Amino acid sequence: MPQQPPVRSTASPPPRPDASMSLLNNVMDHSLDDGYAEAAARRQAEGGPLPKTLRARLWLGAGLVLAALVVTLGAAQARISAPVVAKEREELIDRIDAETSAADELEKSVDRLRDEVGERQRKALEKHGGSQGDLVALLSGATEVTGQGVKLVVDDAKDSESAGGGPRENSGFSDTGRVRDRDMQRVVNGLWEAGAEAVSINGQRLTALSAIRAAGDAILVDNRPLVPPYTVLAVGDGKKLSTRFQDGVDGQYLHALQENFGFRTSIAAQEEVRLPAAPSLIVRTAEPRTAGAAARTGQGTADTGKGTS
Repeated sequence: MPQQPPVRSTASPPPRPDASMSLLNNVMDHSLDDGYAEAAARRQAEGGPLPKTLRARLWLGAGLVLAALVVTLGAAQARISAPVVAKEREELIDRIDAETSAADELEKSVDRLRDEVGERQRKALEKHGGSQGDLVALLSGATEVTGQGVKLVVDDAKDSESAGGGPRENSGFSDTGRVRDRDMQRVVNGLWEAGAEAVSINGQRLTALSAIRAAGDAILVDNRPLVPPYTVLAVGDGKKLSTRFQDGVDGQYLHALQENFGFRTSIAAQEEVRLPAAPSLIVRTAEPRTAGAAARTGQGTADTGKGTS
């Protein structure tokens, strides 16, 4: 009896892991609906509109061409107008130079006139001062002065913002450690009282009409600002002038500033000091009334004289 071949058992293939996700697989495999795909193929066959990417490239190219055209026209316009702008700039520079030169000439003219007025005032003082012409010129600051005297230097405290000691408000002082205008006023008045014949501060000659004021932290002498240290020169008997000033009330005031608030001061007699003439003078004269003139006008002899300037 013939032997039959063995029969093999065929096992069914294992199920796919995503067998339960048939709907999702169908969406992934056929993402484009058949109707949409057919319509796209028909438009392409009929010569429909160009793809968006090509249109975008054409628009970009047109924009670049337009931008290049604008830049080219701007450069050409700038090249054409450059000579005009350069010419206007040169003309403006020439005008500025001309006006500056004119202002310099006017300033020199003012200085010459000021010097001429000052010289005429000095000559008037010397001419009409009579026997005391030299004294009048000295006291008015009309002439330069040379002779014995003292040199007094006054400077701010080293730490001028926080000087030692207590506040100076109650004693008439300032509390910043800086020299104030009222300090220099007392120094100058003390020198006059001690017998000074002429005084200057930092080369600025003082007269009977000079004013020492303040503008913020700056000290002004006849509206001219000064900076510390303040060097005061006074003409007179050097040793006596120094002693009288230091022994006086204003000298003691200055010594108190030095001791209590750190002000730096020094005073010394000098064999020779030189003071310049005052930069500007104000000449004033008076005509006294006589007794006969007063009687004719019906006024008493005690009337004051008529002043002119």
